[in-house]
Amino acid sequence: MKRIGFLSFGHWQRAPWSRTQTAAEALTQTIELAEAAEALGIDGAYVRVHHFARQLASPFPLLAGIGARTSRIEIGTAVIDMRYENPLYMAEDAAAADLIAGGRLQLGISRGSPEPALNGAHAFGYLPAEGATDADLAREKTALFRAAIAGAGVVEADPQMTGATGRLAIQPQSPGLEHRIWWGSGNRDSARWTGEQGMNLMSSTLLLEDTGVPFDELQADQIAIFRQSWAEAGHAHEPRVSVSRSVIPIVTDEDRAYFGGRRREDSDQLGYLDGAFARFGRSYTGEPDVIAEELARDAAVRAADTVLLTVPNQLGVEYNARLLETIAREIAPAIGWRPARDQVSA
Repeated sequence: MKRIGFLSFGHWQRAPWSRTQTAAEALTQTIELAEAAEALGIDGAYVRVHHFARQLASPFPLLAGIGARTSRIEIGTAVIDMRYENPLYMAEDAAAADLIAGGRLQLGISRGSPEPALNGAHAFGYLPAEGATDADLAREKTALFRAAIAGAGVVEADPQMTGATGRLAIQPQSPGLEHRIWWGSGNRDSARWTGEQGMNLMSSTLLLEDTGVPFDELQADQIAIFRQSWAEAGHAHEPRVSVSRSVIPIVTDEDRAYFGGRRREDSDQLGYLDGAFARFGRSYTGEPDVIAEELARDAAVRAADTVLLTVPNQLGVEYNARLLETIAREIAPAIGWRPARDQVSA
């Protein structure tokens, strides 16, 4: 079974064409789009987290708001940069948001990506130990966060307050959340590590490596390595895999005005990012039937169980709801998807 969700970066900008001009509009429109997506039978509403930029930065109040206004749709992040996080405070926030949503949180985390701030996490007060890297710090925080949401004792009790000794867990707890943590993997080595750790795999439209094969084949190889690593580790629960795609069907004059002049990208893009050669996946823009055929041939889309669709959030809720409706009706069935409401009634 395939799931599809939308992924919003939550940009806002005071420009004449922008329908999302303030942070308040970015937040409230994300909630409204999640409501619209749920009504369409879309499976997930995900947000990207960035710091020091006019984009969504503090996900848990927003996720709690979406959870309170919806009843079925998965809500999640893609992804939270763990370099910036206090893992125990984050565990409390995550559990609270998951309880409000009735256990629908799918939390994507990672070691972070290139950003506008120079050593931004250091400004938050988080520096790696001597001889360690920011990536080491992110993984160390991830281990503590995962232990905390799984109910492990993380601090010694004060006998004068509790009348007993032992270690205390964070509160609240949201059972099952520990199995709904995803790692944003940028290459095959980190995919192998993700499988070993028992986290779900989240792979975007960027891979920080290049072997010369097309992006979708490289990403499919990444997924295969993850699944093999998971099986070898012997985890009891079933893994999940998501990939992100930029999909813009052009069916109206408004679509043509915004995207009709965009040069069609039929191949991947190569670049140098974060100290490594990188391969960027192509965008799918054009007639819905053509996009449907192309996505059906995408090796990574075939290998994943969840596809996250990046949306141009500054075009507003109405535009993006219509875009999602077109994808749901005319494109997603080609990859084996059907609306969640149909799955319930089947």
